[in-house]
Amino acid sequence: MGHFWTSLTYLHSLAGPVVMLMYPLYASVIAIETTSKVDDEQWLAYWIFYSFFTLMEMALQPILDWIPIWYDMKLIFMAWLVLPQFRGAAFIYERFVREKIKQYGGNSSSSKGKNKFVQSLSPRKDHEAY
Repeated sequence: MGHFWTSLTYLHSLAGPVVMLMYPLYASVIAIETTSKVDDEQWLAYWIFYSFFTLMEMALQPILDWIPIWYDMKLIFMAWLVLPQFRGAAFIYERFVREKIKQYGGNSSSSKGKNKFVQSLSPRKDHEAY
């Protein structure tokens, strides 16, 4: 029975990197190669949320250490963000983030169809690196 628990623990520790990094990296490369904008939005949104989640986790680590099932909750949430059946990252972005950008970013009728908030985050073409 000891080998079973050892194997289960090993698989559990591999699930995080596979779900949170390996599959999203693979799917992001595939999304770049397709002409569809739908998969691009899903994976860009995922990487935004993954980065934000990682930064928040680093800041809150002393508190999260007291939650025994934190890793399991994180793994389930990240799987929901990643899995194509749910498209959780795109859902959160469309439902919440896009609304805030519209609310605080002004109207979208400015130059080239971008609003001022997005333009302020975008690099200017005259200052591009060579």
